[in-house]
Amino acid sequence: MARPEVTGRRVAHSIIEAMQESGLGRDSLYKAIRAGKLDARKAGRRTIILNLYEYLEALPRMTAAEDKAAS
Repeated sequence: MARPEVTGRRVAHSIIEAMQESGLGRDSLYKAIRAGKLDARKAGRRTIILNLYEYLEALPRMTAAEDKAAS
């Protein structure tokens, strides 16, 4: 695996850290892992997410109409 660029971002997040950082719930994160959208590894019993920021940036943008409906 290539060494990631120094970006000031963490390289890996636990599930709890990913929940806090993204605002997503545990079930949503595990669903994305099962769907292959989040790259995760196991370190003992701990699940580590490697591509949290890339996943979040790839989510679809809200349109102005959706933003108004959400308000």
